[in-house]
Amino acid sequence: MAARRTAKDLRLGEAGTICCLEDPEMALKLLEMGCVPGVQVRLSGRAPLGDPLMLVLGDQEYTLSVRASEAATILLKE
Repeated sequence: MAARRTAKDLRLGEAGTICCLEDPEMALKLLEMGCVPGVQVRLSGRAPLGDPLMLVLGDQEYTLSVRASEAATILLKE
């Protein structure tokens, strides 16, 4: 079985739909920032050294910067 795709795996401009959040400790923080299951997330930018990532959430074009380690806990639907 292949590893699940995460927000960290997105290519620039690519989008996915949040399935669930993997890390229970990080989940509350991410939920408060709008990373709710069912919401579409798109990678709109990446810092020169790859960290942090700039994600656009949902239809509201809400932009969020997260560390790559945080993005790796946001699992995407297949």
